[in-house]
Amino acid sequence: MRRTPLFTALRGRPVTEAAPSPVRHEAPAPFPGSAQLRHVDAGSCNGCEVEIAQAFAPVCDAGRFGVRLVASPRHADALLVTGVVTRNMATPLRKTLEAVPRPRMVVACGDCAVSGGVFAGAYGVIGAASDVVPVDVEIPGCPPEPFAITEALRGLTGR
Repeated sequence: MRRTPLFTALRGRPVTEAAPSPVRHEAPAPFPGSAQLRHVDAGSCNGCEVEIAQAFAPVCDAGRFGVRLVASPRHADALLVTGVVTRNMATPLRKTLEAVPRPRMVVACGDCAVSGGVFAGAYGVIGAASDVVPVDVEIPGCPPEPFAITEALRGLTGR
């Protein structure tokens, strides 16, 4: 049985068809109960940041699934990387990942972080997040919808 997208189900319509999973690499729930994320903008256009803000806003409310944004990588369980990695951000991204205590994960959010997007091959661009740090979860989309972001982050907590 297939379901309609989540936003249709939230509006009270019957759930009849399943939407394909927005996450390319499903991860087991490595942080059962709660996950703290440190967001790193590696060179994005800020489209993904707007959608991340909406994912944590009252409609999607990613916080109800135990996911929270933190200000320090030392308090984080995972990194949330947006944007294509520029030459100037490669070293800070590596250092931020080193500051996250183990076990840790990296979530690439948006087409730029997943594959380089429209900026792939541009001067000053190294490439996708996986070209610099190991990526565990990918959320495709330009920009990804807030519900897709919330669904991917739910996989970190298993809630």
